[in-house]
Amino acid sequence: MSPTASETWRAPPEARAWLAELLGVPLPEEGGSVDVQGCRLTMREGILRAGGAVSSAQAQTRDAFAFKWVKRETFEGAPLRFLTDWLREKYGDVAAAPWLFATSSRPILLDAGCGAAASALALFEPVLHRVRYLGVDVSAAVDVARSRFAERGLSGAFMQADLMRLPLPAQAVDLVFAEGVLHHTDDTRAAMAALARPLKPGGRFLFYVYRKKGPVREFTDDYIRAKLQTMTPAQGWQAMMPLTKLGRALGELDIDIDVPERIELLDIPAGRIKLQRLFYWHVLKAFYRPDFSLEEMNHINFDWFAPKNAHRHTPDEVRAWCDELALEVERERIEEAGIAVIARKR
Repeated sequence: MSPTASETWRAPPEARAWLAELLGVPLPEEGGSVDVQGCRLTMREGILRAGGAVSSAQAQTRDAFAFKWVKRETFEGAPLRFLTDWLREKYGDVAAAPWLFATSSRPILLDAGCGAAASALALFEPVLHRVRYLGVDVSAAVDVARSRFAERGLSGAFMQADLMRLPLPAQAVDLVFAEGVLHHTDDTRAAMAALARPLKPGGRFLFYVYRKKGPVREFTDDYIRAKLQTMTPAQGWQAMMPLTKLGRALGELDIDIDVPERIELLDIPAGRIKLQRLFYWHVLKAFYRPDFSLEEMNHINFDWFAPKNAHRHTPDEVRAWCDELALEVERERIEEAGIAVIARKR
């Protein structure tokens, strides 16, 4: 996905100008380096990239996601349409939110852990021409994000860096968007704190974290995730396939069953439920949607099981962290899968 040396991508002049102003230093040319906030950044293929080591767990997580996001054919069809609808359910129509331009007429949007920028494009694309977008990811997925912006004729700046050590000044950005990212670091609460630091007072922090499930599902998740740690990403992708086929088989049965009484011991609620959903929420994640191809469903399952760092949390934990970090929760959506929050920095 990266360009050749002769066609190295370069950020648009306007994006280079505001990024230089944000960082407080002139941007280096290709191959050059600059020190910012104690972090050495080198310009490679038009993107500032930070050096420095990360933990073994973060390195494995980084490599798993880099592998996944390069496989564009597995997420750019039905999954993107599903993602767009799901994001709007979680956050609302943020492109029309009255607070979007409250702190600046041209707010800086930090897409923290941008991956391929799928979520940011799905949620913010109608207003991306009016914001200053900075996509940051610890992995080479940032190159995919850059390509997807360029294909749409959108201006943006990109950086490859560890979210725990972002070379950004305090209180410098207007919006932080961390969709499904914080729990993929070594410490979810510490990641929240690291991203709250560059956010201006009055700015909004939008994030989503995984929610803790019942005991059987939690055990299965950890058991399978540990198995995948011994494999390369390509091997893990193939290892997921039998599980994905089981999910498809369960879904195609289209059977409803009645759980006659809540099973307190396993945290399984009473009520009518699809057999596939019963497995999915309470036994193992085996994703199914009839409009997804097998490869697209495998992408969803791989996304869940492959990264070593994939912490799950309770709503009370998340609320307590927000309070500690001076983040006032304005919108909270709690699902079985996770917890989505829009918070205003006090």
